[in-house]
Amino acid sequence: MIHTQAWSRPERGLQLTLSTRLILLVGPGLVLFNSPSKAQQASAPPTAPTIQSSKLVDLTYSFGKETIYWPTDPSFSWKSLKWGPSPGGYWYASASFSASEHGGTHLDSPIHFAEKQPTVDQIPLSQLVGPAVVVNVQAECEKQRDYALLPRDLEAWEQRHGPIPAGAIVLMHSGWGRYWPDKTRYLGTNRPRDTKTLHFPGLSREAAEWLVKRKVAGVGVDTASLDPGSSREFMAHRVLNGAGIYGIENVANLEKLPEAGATLLALPMKIEGGSGAPTRVIAILP
Repeated sequence: MIHTQAWSRPERGLQLTLSTRLILLVGPGLVLFNSPSKAQQASAPPTAPTIQSSKLVDLTYSFGKETIYWPTDPSFSWKSLKWGPSPGGYWYASASFSASEHGGTHLDSPIHFAEKQPTVDQIPLSQLVGPAVVVNVQAECEKQRDYALLPRDLEAWEQRHGPIPAGAIVLMHSGWGRYWPDKTRYLGTNRPRDTKTLHFPGLSREAAEWLVKRKVAGVGVDTASLDPGSSREFMAHRVLNGAGIYGIENVANLEKLPEAGATLLALPMKIEGGSGAPTRVIAILP
């Protein structure tokens, strides 16, 4: 739906008018497209709106041999089936892959830790697009590998930027992406099936409950799990998934996003009945 009025947010230093922009509303998110001026429209045939490539940020790790998966889950496997000249004389390439739902940059659907909640294919598109809220806790995580995001971290963000809007996608920026794809540094161990010596940051139960009250659409982390590596009860997963909120894990390149103003799109493979799925996550900068 296209609104015809100007949208102004002077308290954040952001002001847009539709003489230069079209605002496409997708659920709670705002995706900004370039639009030709009236003079350009009069002198040229209409063209499809485009997104400036300089405003696109890929927040997804490539899937391959080094992709990090939960220690008890199968890793990514890729096999070439046909790769080269065909009998007909033209080039042809095809391959197969297999993997756990939960590895690399992926989405946890609410059913992952909550019975009768939506599966991957049941999450509405409107919930997969929203304002990106980036909560930077790098300093805390450098001091404590198992740091758990607290309500005070979220409240500090609100003091700087205003209330977190309903439908936002909240991203915890721990700085852990600098360790990818070194399993020992990223997870705390590289031993197969070892889940007892995992050490990395995540969310506290209290922060998860706080975000449920804000009615966010999703929560993402630049670590292997919504819960800290030392967790045994997985309360952040249970609280968020129980409220119908999905998670995004192993998000890349969070250092390239501002704390506020970007729009996030998280598009998982649409696996019927899936508890999770590999996901292409991108952001559009303001």
